[in-house]
Amino acid sequence: DRQVHEVQSYMGRLETSDKESVHLVENEIQARIDNIFSNLERLEILSSKEPPNKRQNAKLRVDQLKYDVQHLQTALRNFQHRRYQREQQERQREELLARTFTTNDSDTTIPIDETLQFNESLQSAHRGMDELIGSGTNILQGLRDQRVTLKGTQKKILDVANMLGLSNTVMRLIEKRAFQDKFLMLGGMAVTCLIMFLVVQYLT
Repeated sequence: DRQVHEVQSYMGRLETSDKESVHLVENEIQARIDNIFSNLERLEILSSKEPPNKRQNAKLRVDQLKYDVQHLQTALRNFQHRRYQREQQERQREELLARTFTTNDSDTTIPIDETLQFNESLQSAHRGMDELIGSGTNILQGLRDQRVTLKGTQKKILDVANMLGLSNTVMRLIEKRAFQDKFLMLGGMAVTCLIMFLVVQYLT
C-alpha cells in the first residue's frame, strides 16, 4: 500500500513538472511500478502457501493491489501519449513559423505546394506514430493480462492439487477404517458362533 501511495504522489507531480524534469519523473514512476509488480509476484507465491482459512483473503488483497498498479501503469502511458502529441504539435508549429516567406519576384516564389505536401507528410507520420504507440500499448497490456491469467491458472492448479492431496488422505483413512471394521465384524461373528456352540453344547 505504501508503495502504491508513493506512485500516486509521483503521478500528481507529472502535470506540474517542466519539460526538463518530466522525463525524470516518468522514469521514476515506471521504476517504482516495475518494482511493485515484482513484489506482487512474490506475494502471490507467499499467499498460495497461507493456511486455507487465510489463503482467500490474501489472494483478494494481492489481486486488488495488482489492479491498482495496472491502473497506475495505464495512467502513466496515457500521460506519456498526450505529452508526445503536444510535443509533436509544438515542433510542427515551430517548424512552420521558422520558415521564411519572401515576396514574389523574378527569381523567388513561395513554395505553397511543397509546404502543403510537407505538412500532409507530417500529419501522416504523426497518425502512423499514434497507431504504432497504440498498438504497442495494446500488445503490452495484452501480455500483462496473459501473465495475470497464467498466474491465476497456476494458482487454481495448485489449489486443486492441494484438494486432491487432502482427498487422498481421507480415502486412505476410510480404507483403513473399513479394513479394521471388517476384522471386528469377523471377530464378532466368531465369538457369536462360539457362544451359540457352547450354549447348544451345555443345554443338550
